[in-house]
Amino acid sequence: MSPFGWVAFHVLILTLLAFDLLYFQKKPREIRIREAVLWSVFWIILSLLFNGWIYISKGSDAALKFLTGYILEKSLSVDNLFVFLLIFSHFRIPSVYQHKILFWGILGALITRITFILCGVAIIEAFEWVLYILGAVLIWAGARLLFEKDKEVEPEKGFLLKLFRRLLPITPGLEGGRFLVKKGGRIMATPLLVTLVVIETTDIVFAIDSIPAVLAIARDPFIVYTSNIFAILGMRALFFALAGAMQLFHHLHYGLGAILIFVGIKMATEGLLHIPVAIALAVVVVILTLSIAASLIFPDRKGSGLAK
Repeated sequence: MSPFGWVAFHVLILTLLAFDLLYFQKKPREIRIREAVLWSVFWIILSLLFNGWIYISKGSDAALKFLTGYILEKSLSVDNLFVFLLIFSHFRIPSVYQHKILFWGILGALITRITFILCGVAIIEAFEWVLYILGAVLIWAGARLLFEKDKEVEPEKGFLLKLFRRLLPITPGLEGGRFLVKKGGRIMATPLLVTLVVIETTDIVFAIDSIPAVLAIARDPFIVYTSNIFAILGMRALFFALAGAMQLFHHLHYGLGAILIFVGIKMATEGLLHIPVAIALAVVVVILTLSIAASLIFPDRKGSGLAK
């Protein structure tokens, strides 16, 4: 993609984020389900329109790769929302401040994702054998999801959070919607900033799984990056739209595990067996549909909420 394409994409994204910041975050408020659903639809439509532009400018193969990468990243992000909900619950963050944390988390994700993707593409082009390692990582991640029982969040055990606590004192409670406050001549972090740090580090862990998965579909940095970012941008709205119904998707992790194993095998065997993108897209959609259908047909009778 030409430099103009990269600039135009970021102008679009930053404009939408600026509108969000200036209009929706003037004061803390709770995002209602109806509004969240409408925003989710907006992001999906915008993503499809962008896919249409890719079809016109780069051709059907690039458009198909973008769509596959977008659906793959979107499905993986739904599983990530479970973890975000647990993080908010752990730190007792009211819903009126959750949108703000997710907003700034996305800005951080823009930086980490482009770094990961450009490095990943460069490494693959220089050392093709890395595909076998990335494929093995995806297969391992998929197997981990398949055998996962309950999601647990223990941020206090994380190295970065322990380091963060040593660098900055933390207030015992919230200070409105502020991340930092000054008390007794000292700069102190609030639980909102602590939560943001945990969300950011968690997203980096998610990226280790999701970016290789999309790289198994496409190697064009622009396709991989834009499909990732569009999926991430829709995560906030999707979070508030599904927050009260996430326990319904208790079989989703089986489907996501199978998808990661599939794309891992696709990546590791690319030199021996080429799987067309259209077939990969069909496999992802079918597995995702079956796992969602299984969740609805066979509800969780333990009533364990977020447990899987």
